[in-house]
Amino acid sequence: MRTIKGLLVSAAGTQGLSRQQQAAAARELIRTAGLAVYEASVSQAEGALLALARDGRARRLVVVAEPGGMPNDRVGLCGNKEPRASARAAARPPAGPGIVHGHLAFGPLIRDRHRIDVDNTALELGTLPVGHEAACGLRQLLAWTAPQVVGLRRSVGLGDRLGLATPGHLRAVQGSGCVPFPAQQSIREMTRTRRTPEQVMDDATWGVFQAGWREGFGSDADHLKEPADIDATDAAGFTMFTIDPGDHVRSDADTMGGASLSSGTDALPWAELETSAADFRKAYLGRSFALDGGETVTFNQETLARAAIKYGSAIVHTVRMFRHLKDRRGSRPFELEVSVDETATPTTVPEHYLIAAELKRLGVEWVSLAPRFTGEFEKGIDYKGDLGAFEESYVQHIAIARTLGPYKLSLHSGSDKFSVYPIAARLSGELVHLKTAGTSYLEALRVAARKRPGLFRRILQFAFERFDEDKASYHISARIAAVPHPHALQDRELETVLDGNDGRQLLHVTYGSVLTWENDDGTYKFRDELLEMLIDDEEEHYTVLAEHLGKHVQPFAR
Repeated sequence: MRTIKGLLVSAAGTQGLSRQQQAAAARELIRTAGLAVYEASVSQAEGALLALARDGRARRLVVVAEPGGMPNDRVGLCGNKEPRASARAAARPPAGPGIVHGHLAFGPLIRDRHRIDVDNTALELGTLPVGHEAACGLRQLLAWTAPQVVGLRRSVGLGDRLGLATPGHLRAVQGSGCVPFPAQQSIREMTRTRRTPEQVMDDATWGVFQAGWREGFGSDADHLKEPADIDATDAAGFTMFTIDPGDHVRSDADTMGGASLSSGTDALPWAELETSAADFRKAYLGRSFALDGGETVTFNQETLARAAIKYGSAIVHTVRMFRHLKDRRGSRPFELEVSVDETATPTTVPEHYLIAAELKRLGVEWVSLAPRFTGEFEKGIDYKGDLGAFEESYVQHIAIARTLGPYKLSLHSGSDKFSVYPIAARLSGELVHLKTAGTSYLEALRVAARKRPGLFRRILQFAFERFDEDKASYHISARIAAVPHPHALQDRELETVLDGNDGRQLLHVTYGSVLTWENDDGTYKFRDELLEMLIDDEEEHYTVLAEHLGKHVQPFAR
């Protein structure tokens, strides 16, 4: 333990360690604790040494400190609970609701402790299981394990429905210049996977710590529809909030006749829009709005009426959600994304302009916006549509983002849209956020096909049984008849199911059932076995993720 002793003696605060120091300290911890230490996680914080280790399939936080460095009078908490005070803690500035300043705020959680004598110097070594309280303490001690506000830097969302993908995701982003969002999940996804906002955030924290990712990361509470969604994800520590007003978008406005357009405009919630129909028309009709790059946007009576009816109530809902979020956050920084992508019809250029102009007039501040682009962004497969038409419209959409922002354009359902990445990267500069999720689950199944073919066969068969019901909430074009049944495939052929559009969408839309279906005795039918496999073969899992997600990120690399 000479290296660890030297590190503890040499610094009282947090500092970065060299790779050589991490490697030497990891070897000493492996010899002393008998655990498989993740070398990149070895870190120093306020006089203590921290590392993440494997104990079988369980992960444990290893803590080494001088005697007395693991106090019993404080505990790290999250939420709105107040910690017990101590003289040492009282001397520090407040850390916010439920968080205790000071080294080893989770000291009382450490049960497995023992003394080590090194050159006549006593050190104390303890371990504790990874969990919510420990994650809160870790984020307090090591700022780089907590999410941050990212702003207008080019970024990529990496949704993790299993809670084990973050190290692989970070490998995919390494060196690209893109800021990763490893904590990204919608309330809908959390419900379907039976995970909480705290679990999503904590899993990202432990993955960041394991990988030693010190370059900063974001967190996205995705597709929030109600104020209660904001409250739950804010309490868990999310920093970006994606407001989804899709339930308030009227796609039928695209086909309304003259009389319906007139009555629909009169019926808009003008009071909540904080204007009148007359003032609204005066602001847009007969005017030409110049965009960055030389394009212009104009409105005639029909295009203005359609845009107002289609998105008026959605704008009101977004404003209401933003104001609720701003009141709740107070002085704490946050960022907002606005998403209107999950609608039946594309967002036209005038409609995008109207949404942004009205949100800006009403005081909403946002960092990114997701229009419903032309063409089809189906789950788990490449873009379907005219790439020329997509590029032509994207030029105008990004011009609006530069003119009325600047803000980023967000590509939702962005998984596997390989044909549009070069276009978006070339035209956007920094102003782009790519959002992926389901593709990482599919790549986890790829690992199962390679390592546990029997498990993959059972999941595939189950997916056939669940497809008709589970596809109801998705817009997909999968032809289930085109997917081979597991009995028709040899083990070496199983992976090919994930190489075709139909098989990918079959397995994509059934993820919720696969992960939550229970046997008669209350145990999970697939979930536990799938997670155990990914832990046992974690390097294979990370390699597969890095390769596949790397193809997503590479076109956006600086």
